[in-house]
Amino acid sequence: MTDPAAFSGATAIVVDLDDTIYPQAAYLYGAARAVGRAGAAAGLDPVRLGRAVRRQLIAGSDRGRTIDRALLRYGVPAADLPAILPVLVAAFTGYRPRRLPLFPGAAAALDAIAARFPVACLTDGNPVIQRAKLAAVGLDAFFPVVVITDELGGRAVRKPDPAGLREVASRLGVPPAGLVMIGDRPGKDVAVAAALGARSIRVRTGEYTDCPDDPPATAVVADLPAAAGLLLG
Repeated sequence: MTDPAAFSGATAIVVDLDDTIYPQAAYLYGAARAVGRAGAAAGLDPVRLGRAVRRQLIAGSDRGRTIDRALLRYGVPAADLPAILPVLVAAFTGYRPRRLPLFPGAAAALDAIAARFPVACLTDGNPVIQRAKLAAVGLDAFFPVVVITDELGGRAVRKPDPAGLREVASRLGVPPAGLVMIGDRPGKDVAVAAALGARSIRVRTGEYTDCPDDPPATAVVADLPAAAGLLLG
């Protein structure tokens, strides 16, 4: 068990979005259905296409070219992809869920953390999509600082590139070493903290629950409420 003293002197908390605050699978399921519906205009079966997209997302939600792979698995010839892809990609990026469920206890945990520390959100992805997710979980106005790494330089500066976390520190007006990064992915959230000498808490929630602790976090806990308990002593 990690001693709460490991986080003494922390000046601000940075929280990842996907699979840390809410289960990303809830968003991906809806987005896949939206792609399926859009595919009907091209004569594709919406249910079958939606399932094909979901299977590709389950195989790795940040691999890129998800819809391309789904169409090929569906049986669409590669030569036909350029004519079909634009409308399907637009359906995916334009999907706006009305509501996304938070992990149990996440809202109360964030409120408790924010009562003691400045709090920011650091997330990777298409800015339009990420802001829609923040709105759907009811947190678009919660964080005084939101940094979407793609707005700083596209996929090249996604975590673990330190640009996003460095930007968070700058906007909060605190040294990077005073930050504590909370997230679900060792290779991204833990690694970006280590790159700037910050501390980290890994939560075992979502798609990467069983991923090895490499690099090791300052602490590993079950979920966001447990992280809050650790930070607040």
